[in-house]
Amino acid sequence: MFAFLAAVSMAEQSPENILVPVEEMEALAVQGAKSASFSATGFQISEGDIEKRFQIVRSVGEECIQEDELRNLLTKKVAPICYDGFEPSGRMHIAQGVMKVINVNKLTSAGCRVKIWIADWFAQLNNKMGGDLKKIKVVGEYFKEIWKAAGMNDDKVEFLWSSEEINARADKYWPLVMDIARRNKLPRILRCVQIMGRSETDELSAAQILYPCMQCADIFFLEADICQLGMDQRKVNVLAREYCDDIKRKNKPIILSHHMLPGLQQGQEKMSKSDPLSAIFMEDDEAEVNFKIKKAYCPPKIVEGNPCLEYIVLQWFHEFTVERNEKNSGKKTYTEFEEIVDDYKSGELNPGDLKPALSKALNKILQPVRDHFKNNERAKNLLKQVKAYRVTR
Repeated sequence: MFAFLAAVSMAEQSPENILVPVEEMEALAVQGAKSASFSATGFQISEGDIEKRFQIVRSVGEECIQEDELRNLLTKKVAPICYDGFEPSGRMHIAQGVMKVINVNKLTSAGCRVKIWIADWFAQLNNKMGGDLKKIKVVGEYFKEIWKAAGMNDDKVEFLWSSEEINARADKYWPLVMDIARRNKLPRILRCVQIMGRSETDELSAAQILYPCMQCADIFFLEADICQLGMDQRKVNVLAREYCDDIKRKNKPIILSHHMLPGLQQGQEKMSKSDPLSAIFMEDDEAEVNFKIKKAYCPPKIVEGNPCLEYIVLQWFHEFTVERNEKNSGKKTYTEFEEIVDDYKSGELNPGDLKPALSKALNKILQPVRDHFKNNERAKNLLKQVKAYRVTR
């Protein structure tokens, strides 16, 4: 739950190198191929490279189901397919923007192929943007512009629109959806509605009941080896593994659930697009970021539930610098998150010093995105349209 600070520490590095702990990791897949041997069982990668790949991929998830399966996959497959997806809805906050860049760059550095599912039909089913598919598609293009500007390494990344892919291969997709629906009782499907930001007690449309069956089918339709989604998507990913048991399929999708960045106000489990003070948006200007961090919940000496102690900064820059005058212990640069936590618990690091340092680091991360949306006409027009849309749940 401490994700802000761990992403701010790569200031002097190019975005393409984000989160790769050692330089040689970027060429890991190539190195593995060069050092690999062939046997009767196929392609083999050296144990050292397997372990490096495993550590990088595993670091993406707060939870992994199952680690032994992940290690086995990386042993047998040079370029595993990772699936991630999103509903295009409203402006993008840093939980979707910065964290996605971090995670995708980690996965591709370890040789994985990443399929990003632009879930336009799903957003329509979930009544995002009032169910207006044209608006949803504009938001999807805006999201892609942000990730590009933020430094996502897209060499091994495919952006796939759900409407286009499903229409192109409907004969494969809809039988999968129907089989998943047929094999599951309604209460089991209702337990998955959390994936839409809904509750089992909400008044749901028939479309929203269809949604989990479709998302479960996506995993097999995209031939994903790894489901790399947030912790809030865990239930439908588990449903996919249960479906494998039902159809006697041996190779189950591995679930790699990433941490959810909390909102900036007290008790907010995740950032909310409908509450401006809850989230920092990817194109927020410097003054907006400073104001939101200044107003953020950050009680002295309290680490648990403190959104200003999220480790997003360290993952980005690999260091976090706090500027203080000499009378207050002077400037200090942290390279380990545990150091920050210890100093904050003791009072050595206080909110008055932490917040300005966090704002400065976040502004540094966001500046390339601001520049892109200021200077690129297509991006500028997309942002103008998205800002004009009213965000619905």
